[in-house]
Amino acid sequence: MTLRRSAMRWLAFGVATTLTLAACGGGDDGGSGQTTASVSQADIDKAMQTPTELTFWTWVPQIEKEVALFEKKYPAIKVNVVNAGQGEPQYTKLRTALKAGSGAPDVVQIEFQYIPTFTITDSLLDLRPYGAEALKSQFVDWTWQQVTGRNGEVWAIPQDTGPMGMLYRQDIFDKYGIQPPKTWDEFAAAARKLHAADPDVYITNLASNQNGVWMGLLWQAGAKPFTSSAPDQISVNVNDATSKKLADYWSGLAKEGVVSTDPDFTDQWYQALNRGKYATWLTAAWGPVFLSTSAKDTSGKWRAAPLPQWTAGDNKSGNWGGSTSAVIKSTKNPIAAAKFAEFLNTDAESTRLFATEQFLFPPTRALLADPSFTGQKPAFYGGQTVNELFAGISDTVSTGFTWPPFLDQTVSDWDETVGKSLADKADTSAALDQWQSRITTYAKNQGFTVG
Repeated sequence: MTLRRSAMRWLAFGVATTLTLAACGGGDDGGSGQTTASVSQADIDKAMQTPTELTFWTWVPQIEKEVALFEKKYPAIKVNVVNAGQGEPQYTKLRTALKAGSGAPDVVQIEFQYIPTFTITDSLLDLRPYGAEALKSQFVDWTWQQVTGRNGEVWAIPQDTGPMGMLYRQDIFDKYGIQPPKTWDEFAAAARKLHAADPDVYITNLASNQNGVWMGLLWQAGAKPFTSSAPDQISVNVNDATSKKLADYWSGLAKEGVVSTDPDFTDQWYQALNRGKYATWLTAAWGPVFLSTSAKDTSGKWRAAPLPQWTAGDNKSGNWGGSTSAVIKSTKNPIAAAKFAEFLNTDAESTRLFATEQFLFPPTRALLADPSFTGQKPAFYGGQTVNELFAGISDTVSTGFTWPPFLDQTVSDWDETVGKSLADKADTSAALDQWQSRITTYAKNQGFTVG
């Protein structure tokens, strides 16, 4: 589980330069061990029996248990686990090491949304020569699409995900005669009814500091804010009709005062969850476990449902969070590193540990169909099979959503435009225009053709 709890800042070390390098470099591995030809099974067997040390950067707690499984199977290989920070702090260190040409890990945990940021700098190893393409069928379609390049490259192996749903307070809904909304129109009507009945309660909180939720809601709505057909080309559409629909909806409810826009993952936010200020939390599949440890006073009162839909009868969702295991292109041990990333996220025992020990929501079809996982009935949710619900939601996430190769700047600009408009209860539609202008200007200044 990875939470984007604070604004991220762009610390790129020369995107414009790397665009030129990518255009000139093509498939040249620069001595990194990159190859476009398939590695033979004999070479793989040899590498996995050769004494080797790998460095693995990750923020997953107690991941040594999964690593130990790999080392047991391949005793010649030692994996040094390093926590270099969670999310942005790790990426900052990684960029510094890549720029210096030394100190980078062999394998690194990278969130889905950051993969383009590191592929544009030619920093990740294409895993196809090491058999990664054969893994595709093991993963939910949209998760595999998130790690696949425009030319079919496999840049990483999915590790955990965050398909979005709605957690809601059954007791509050029952008290005011509200049914779980199936559409966003019903959600808005319920918001007005609830707040009129009790001004201290809001149907939800759309955090003004949380770009991840906004992106997930855009994803559900079918928006395609960023598309690219070449390394130096990008289309930016963060203020199109779909995005404006989302902006008008949420800024309208915020202006009415029937939804709150409090910053999330703060002491005040945790307290509000515990005292019942928010009747729902629009969150991801990692949210149920997180909430059960963060709002213990409300145990038994929560239930889960899919997100409301823009069109009645639809069944669509977006994603918030999730990460992968990627191999850095400069590794001196590409076979061992690639096979470690594969093992970690496909071995049955390893993936089960992720789901049951670290409570990461799985991307693998096997676990999402496993009754021992989907059949769990946590008391916090009144015995509801929440994992089963989110496993079904995972199948409704579109494969067509992609991320920009300069995510930090995109997020920083969101904070100062869209996020600020929500906090100020101002015109979010106009803020989208500002966001569009900022991103476009930045992209052009970095050498991208924006179309």
